[in-house]
Amino acid sequence: MNSIMRQVTRQPKFPTPLALPLGLIPTRLNSTLLAMLLNRLFKPELDDGELDFLAGKQMLISVADAQLSYRITLENGALAAVGDERSEDLSIAGNVYDFLLLATRREDADTLFFNRRLKLGGDTELGLYVKNFLDGMEIEKRMGPLLKLLNGAASMMGRFS
Repeated sequence: MNSIMRQVTRQPKFPTPLALPLGLIPTRLNSTLLAMLLNRLFKPELDDGELDFLAGKQMLISVADAQLSYRITLENGALAAVGDERSEDLSIAGNVYDFLLLATRREDADTLFFNRRLKLGGDTELGLYVKNFLDGMEIEKRMGPLLKLLNGAASMMGRFS
């Protein structure tokens, strides 16, 4: 018998009964809502051109356990929803809990990627730009009540692991 015991940690998953109806929402609608939210959150950075690296590029964000997908790009200085007519330049995939950990800064992107909880595909240089942009942001003050809500959701999901 192996003298080193490994502790297997089960990652929290979004409840399947809640995910089923979410999977029916068209990606374009999800993407439009996300782009609107991010345009408000990142307004100063968008105005300063800090997201110009996304111009003409398509990013796919997949939230597997919630059956949600988002496709966004940068058009005319703003984030915008795009369809799936062409393949994405960058894809980021994970579960709700992992994205909550990232958004609330309970875990950094490197840890989540190295532990294979977030998966990156496509243009890794573009992925590095996105990661560095997010790492460099001080969004805690801007997010205010939204950050409290996300922290509460992460804590609640963490209890069910």
